[in-house]
Formats: sequence, C-alpha cells, structure tokens
Amino acid sequence: MPEGPSVKSFQLLTAPFVGQVVAKVGGSSRQRNLKDLKATRLQDSQASGKNLFLAFGAALEAWTMGGSPSPGPVEEEPTIQGKADRGACSLTLAQEGQEEDVAQLSPEEHSVQRKQEMGCSVPDASDAAGDTWKWLRFHFGLYGSIRANEFSRANKANKRGDWKDPVPRLVLHFDSGGFLVFYNCQIHWCTSPAVEPASDILSPKFHRGQALAALRQPTSICYTLLDQRYFSGLGNIIKNEILYLARIHPLSQGSLLALSALESLLDHAVQFSTDWLHKKLAGKGLHYQIYLKEKCPLGHKVMQGTFGPQDGFKRLSWWCPQCQPRVPPEGNDPKSH
Repeated sequence: MPEGPSVKSFQLLTAPFVGQVVAKVGGSSRQRNLKDLKATRLQDSQASGKNLFLAFGAALEAWTMGGSPSPGPVEEEPTIQGKADRGACSLTLAQEGQEEDVAQLSPEEHSVQRKQEMGCSVPDASDAAGDTWKWLRFHFGLYGSIRANEFSRANKANKRGDWKDPVPRLVLHFDSGGFLVFYNCQIHWCTSPAVEPASDILSPKFHRGQALAALRQPTSICYTLLDQRYFSGLGNIIKNEILYLARIHPLSQGSLLALSALESLLDHAVQFSTDWLHKKLAGKGLHYQIYLKEKCPLGHKVMQGTFGPQDGFKRLSWWCPQCQPRVPPEGNDPKSH
C-alpha cells in the first residue's frame, strides 16, 4: 500500500482544489452520504502518515469576507507545494514492488495491519469553522491512486483478458470544471483528522528523540520501524532500503545497537522519504538498493525472509548478510517483546 511519500504526493495533488465547490459526485463507493458532498466546498487537505484527509463545508462558510478563503491549518512545505500542478496530471502508486508483500499476509494479518495504519482520532477542533466541516479519510490499497482532470486507462489486459479501465471509487467534479478521481481506496467519514506530526517522517515536527527512544527498545529493529505510532508513513519499502543504507540487519535488537547507528538510521529514514517524495513530484522512478533485489550493490547475495512480532503482522525483508551483520549474532538473541 502507499507509504508516506505517496500519500503526501496525493495531498499535494488535491491542494489546488481547496476552495472550490463540488458540482457533482460520482464513483462506485457505497459509503453513506457521499452524495451530500454536492454543493459543499473543499475546505482543507491534509496528509498524515498513510492517510489522506479532506474537509468539506458549506459553500459560503469562511468565504464571505472579501471572497478570501480561510481554510483550516495545513502543514505546508513551500518548496514542494509549488510543484503541485492544477493541470491534467496523475500520481499513481504503480506496483512499486509491493505485490509480493501483500501476497504474504493472511486475512488476520491484514486486519491487524489495518487497525495499526487506519483510524481517526477526535481531537478538539481549534476553530469554529472546523467544527462544522465534514472530514473524509482515504486509505489507499496496493494500486491506490489519485488523478486530477483525467481518468485512468487500462494499459494491459486483466486476468480475464479484458481491457477494462479501472473503476474509480470516487469522482469529485468542481464548479471550476476540474475534477479529482480516487482509485482503490477505503473512504470513511470521521470527525477530524488523526494528525500526529511528531511521528510523521515527512513532517518538520518529526520528533527524533521520541523515535530514538522507540528504536532503543529490546525488539527487532524491523518491527519498530513499521510501528506507525513512532514512524507514521514508514512502510516496507522504506524499511528495507534504510536498513541497508545504515548497514543494520532487520532482526538486530535495537537496545544493543550503538546510538550512532540508530542516529544514522533516522537520518536515512528522513532523507530517503524526502528524496522519494521529490522524485514522485518530478515524475521519476525509485531505484532500489536492496528491496526485491537478488544481489546488493556490492554484488553480495541478498537474503529474504518474513518477519514480524508474535502478535502482529509479518512483512517480507531483504538484507545482505555481509553488509548488514546481525546484532547480536544469530543464536544469541535476547528475548524480544
């Protein structure tokens, strides 16, 4: 499923539509009351980890003072935000090598994963306008995507041999003539967005101290990295790549790693995620160092295994035994929890 950089790119794609009025609603979603979005105004767009949040309010709400918008607060990245274009464009999570991961998860593990990565909190609204907004949460599937002013077209035959275009879950047509199309996503109403910038790896407010404390637990490091409480938006691709870049074995115990190694891992997590986002906005693909590879960049054979805590979901890991030695050595592990 889309990781933080993909969801942030989706948010940047929706941002230019903030302030516009919904003229028509379409799509296959059976979520209740989506038709009620007609004649409302898109008031806000926020991304947090692996979730996108859109707020809708009355068309005249907060727009009567000189015609100037006053939507709720949006965490901004000016150098990136300017790259979101209102013209016809698409930001699609094309496979990105994740199909193999999803195939390894049982229905029970999928359920646990969804509980960790989805959900809305109900924090106190900070302003009167926000109190009356209706929020939608979008959680994207494996091939989830958003397109602006265009529809997705089939580029190959499906398993039945049909060349059918993907069916959008939701289509929002705006009074400006533009439209947004949402594919392969779960849509839910919520009172307000569950935004935790301290744990969001793409947020300027990402709390390194909190993240370091989590990493120093006596737990396999690959388990902690996927814990959305501490690393919101960090998914399996980022996990594998940054562990290789930091030269850390996925099953190394965090409490036994040097502080310098954990600091390096954090640096790679933030830098890799930021670079991935910029590549997406520039229309460039991501080059993997270790993920889905048979050999590492130094020519060593890459190992593959499925790991996860006893009470959690399991994910595939790729690592190089020579570049990423295990700490402690295999066979001498302390008990993890």
